[in-house]
Formats: sequence, structure tokens, C-alpha cells
Amino acid sequence: MESASLHSLIPWLEGVDRWSELLPLLPVLIAFELVLSADNAVALAVIARGQQSVELQKRALNIGIIIALLFRIVLILLAQWVLKFWPVQLIGGIYLLWLFINHLRSRDQLDDSDQNPNSIPFVNTVLLLAVTDLAFSVDSVAAAVAISDQLLLVITGAVIGVIALRFTSGLFIHWLNIFTRLETAGYLAVALVGAKLIVTLAFPALVISEWMMLSIVVILFFWGFSMRTIPIDNNA
Repeated sequence: MESASLHSLIPWLEGVDRWSELLPLLPVLIAFELVLSADNAVALAVIARGQQSVELQKRALNIGIIIALLFRIVLILLAQWVLKFWPVQLIGGIYLLWLFINHLRSRDQLDDSDQNPNSIPFVNTVLLLAVTDLAFSVDSVAAAVAISDQLLLVITGAVIGVIALRFTSGLFIHWLNIFTRLETAGYLAVALVGAKLIVTLAFPALVISEWMMLSIVVILFFWGFSMRTIPIDNNA
């Protein structure tokens, strides 16, 4: 949902082409990125949890986020081509929907088995993290380039978004162990973003309100945080 922040800030960001004009807006941009990257952050947190060790989870996130930033910068530099090449948006939407469907299948398999799921290879986890962020970035990069033609400013926004994403992903790894509905809520939000990419591609004249999308995501996360596990007291 990172593109929602950009669309919402268009009246403020139009014509912002100097650092002196951008700097006062940085706290606002950071706040928006922290809130609106929640669906992306949950997806990345779940992928990182495929590593059994907390240290490996952090390392996978760090490496995956760095690669994701490089992908975002390349996407920004090629944005004019990407905007005209509709299969990129289609692939991104299909991939996000696949993540949601794969989550449902994995959950059903886990319910049918008493064994813990096998750990995902570290390299696979890093690649999944980078590709997943890239799928989320398709819409947001298109919106960012539409706002400003100053690539340095747009890339700065991408760096802020990635830093915010790393921060929120780390938090969600912890929260996923506490709130039992949060993982499903996050994947429902992922499916929502994927469906939006495909629907807007199939029906270009259809305008989907960003505020409506944001409202749905907020409701999903309220539901996701509505049930928590009972902590085990090891001293009892």
C-alpha cells in the first residue's frame, strides 16, 4: 500500500524539485511509509520466519532489503518503460495473489501435520524477500515518478521506504508470534494489492480510491491485532 501515501501527498509534493522543499516533508513521508508499508512488511516478515534462527532471520532481512533497494532503483530508472509494458504489472499482481494462495495451502498442510515445517534455504529466503518487495514496488514507483521528474528525489523516497520497511518487518516478526490472526490479515492485504494491480490493468477506466484501499487494509489489521496468544510463564 505504499503507493497510497504518494497519491495522498500529491497536493503537497507537486512541484517539489529542490532539497530545501523536500526536507520539511521527510518526517511526514517517513510516517506514511511506516504505516502504509504494513502489508508488505508482514509478507516479508513471514518469509524471513522461514529461517529458524533469529540471527538468520535478521541477516536474511538485511540482505534481502539491500537487494530490494537495488531493484527499486533499477525500476525507477526504467519507470518510463515499465509504465508502458503492461505484463510487468500483471506479473506483479499474479505473484502477490500466488503468495496469498500459497499461504492458504501452507496453513492447511500445517493443520494436517503435527510436524514443524522445514526451514527454507537461506538463499531462497533472500531472493523471495527481494522479489516480493519488487512486486509491491511496481505500483508505488509508477506513482512516485508521476509526482516528480527529479530521479534523485524519487530515489531518496525509495531509500526512506526501504528503511521504514526494514524497521516494520523486524517488528512484525515479533508480533506474528503474539497475534494469531496477524499473518492471515497481512496476506489478505497482500491479495488485495495483487487484485488491485490486475483489476486496474483489465479495466483502465476504473478508478479505485486509494482511501478505500487504505480503509480496508486498516480494518484488516485491526482484525489481525484483535486476538493474541496467552504468553507462557516459564517461571510458573
